[in-house]
Amino acid sequence: MSVDEADAIVTVGEPLPKLASVTVADGPFTVLVTWAGGTRLGCTDKVDLAPVIFTFKVFRPLRDGTVAFDAVRLGAWGGSIRWDGHDDLEIGAETIEDLAAAAMTNAEFSDFLRRNDLTLDAAAAQLGIARRRVAYFTKDREIPRYIALACRQLDEILTSGSRTEDSPSAGRAVGERGRS
Repeated sequence: MSVDEADAIVTVGEPLPKLASVTVADGPFTVLVTWAGGTRLGCTDKVDLAPVIFTFKVFRPLRDGTVAFDAVRLGAWGGSIRWDGHDDLEIGAETIEDLAAAAMTNAEFSDFLRRNDLTLDAAAAQLGIARRRVAYFTKDREIPRYIALACRQLDEILTSGSRTEDSPSAGRAVGERGRS
């Protein structure tokens, strides 16, 4: 093996995410992150960290206010976010990237409706929510994570063409179970 081969950089898969900055956003347990590397390079995302903070016991000091949430800082080399003086309070950039990918903006929701040729009534039926909520989501209301995930799943189903009129699930809302 030559020296050049030994020093060559091998890349496999997607690049690891790297954060450029983090600031506290307007919601509880919500941050605004700017990406310095990875698939979201150059993007700025509003990320709700509540699913992580309310899942793991290690984050109890953030939940009960013992540690101020607004003391969040960028971790070493942009690979995480952390809270100074509390080495165990750290959330990796990969986890933050997953949470950012699960979120949906109002513009993305409107694009989802257009792309799948869904009316407000049709989207409400597919998502199992009121028509009025669908209308709110196209304008300015924050889209809950479960709705964003349901839209992504429905988008995949509708664009893949795997759903046919003969399918046993035809006509059911996402997440609705039938009797077999």
